[in-house]
Amino acid sequence: MKIGTVSIILTGNITLKKKYFYNLLLSIVNILFPILSFPYASHILGPIGIGKVQFVISFAQYFALLAAIGIPIYGIKETAKHRDDPIKLAGVFTEITSIFFITSLLFSAVYFIIIFSFPFFSDERTLYLVAGILIVLSFSYTDWFYSGIEEFKAIALRSILIKSISLFLLYTLVKTEADFAKYLSITVFSIIGNQVLGFGLVFKKTKFDFINLDFKRHIQPLIFIFSASIAASIYTVLDTVILGFLSDEKAVGLYTASVKLIKITLPFVTSMGVILIPSISNHIANNKLDEAKILLKKSYDFLVFFSIPVALGLALLAPEFIFVFSGSKFLSATLSMQILSLLPILIGLGHFFSFQILIPFGKNKELFYAMLAGVFVCLISNLILVPFLREKGASIANVITEFIVTALYLYFIRKFFKVNFNLKLILQSVMSAVPFIPIIFLFRNSLSGSLYVLVYSVLVCSFFYILIQILLFKNSFVLNFIKTIQAQLSLKK
Repeated sequence: MKIGTVSIILTGNITLKKKYFYNLLLSIVNILFPILSFPYASHILGPIGIGKVQFVISFAQYFALLAAIGIPIYGIKETAKHRDDPIKLAGVFTEITSIFFITSLLFSAVYFIIIFSFPFFSDERTLYLVAGILIVLSFSYTDWFYSGIEEFKAIALRSILIKSISLFLLYTLVKTEADFAKYLSITVFSIIGNQVLGFGLVFKKTKFDFINLDFKRHIQPLIFIFSASIAASIYTVLDTVILGFLSDEKAVGLYTASVKLIKITLPFVTSMGVILIPSISNHIANNKLDEAKILLKKSYDFLVFFSIPVALGLALLAPEFIFVFSGSKFLSATLSMQILSLLPILIGLGHFFSFQILIPFGKNKELFYAMLAGVFVCLISNLILVPFLREKGASIANVITEFIVTALYLYFIRKFFKVNFNLKLILQSVMSAVPFIPIIFLFRNSLSGSLYVLVYSVLVCSFFYILIQILLFKNSFVLNFIKTIQAQLSLKK
């Protein structure tokens, strides 16, 4: 594959430039929010407080994910397919939202029955009731619609508003270790507030139309995606819940600290793929496979270029990241973070294979099989590793599961679709990132203070990575970006 991602974004049509800008803005917001919120909360609440809140949130989010029955994925494809026909678009929106509303009520009922029936939940029942709002109002999630019509501006601006309010509330209300209930409420607001606002504004783009509805056509694909969602949830959301049951709140807190730092990078790594999903789905639906392949190549190149240095940087700087963002009480999570540093690559490739190839091609059955295998691997590896290795065992299980699932995605793809992956690009990115090792070693032994080591290491490593890509490998990705900036500057003169 030749790298041309920046080329198509910055020298292509202005619409795509705007789409990427707003999706990049959203990615930056999604990165900055946990950076600005989690360190403050973790320093105030400590491992036990963070573990308590994260366990409750994860348990509720598991049911919210089930209530979605795959709609956030399926809805993008269906919306993109009918985005040029307002009447059909309104019909699809009405059908999918109605299904979502019904499943939200059903899984809310199941959730509340469980927390009132089992003594395990009695001590913190108030927390579980607050978190239950995530399930009751899960139908208000409409980002699948905005993504399908490629309205990334609306998603980004709304997210900035709600997250800014959430940060203000966090800094104002959470002051002591006893304020974990307030932290939970603010976390719930940051999710639900965004969804409810988006739901209210969506009617500027479409409307409910209850004439000639056809719910049956959504049932079969949703069953497969729903099954895949159940499988995926076990190793993406339920990993924290499993750790909580098999270990304790402190282990959950340590695992959360390492996972959150790793997952902060994911919105950026997958940002290109997110904006291309609707276009790829549209091309495939209209049998324009050559156009789809071009977009897939660009997405892959972007993913490789960024995920490899991010993964290596997270592994090498894990002690500094943990200390700066979570505090000295969480330093024992360093090894867990180093183990999990492979996730930007594995999840990035998994996102590419599943959302950009398997789902647009309607390979929901294959998606389900891969995720079902992930369920078995996740459960078995957690049951074996967590009782002895606690959060470290959960981290190893997480990486093993993501590797198996991603490998199975690729196995199924190669049966029906040929994409020539540029292995040379992977080698170039690895070689360009190798100098990170002596650079970080130098700063760690010459500077005092984890913050200084972290900041200088990130800046200098990024500089050398790009420099090597330009001078040694003549990377067209960076060269096209520089040419585009030069062209933009010359136009302004």
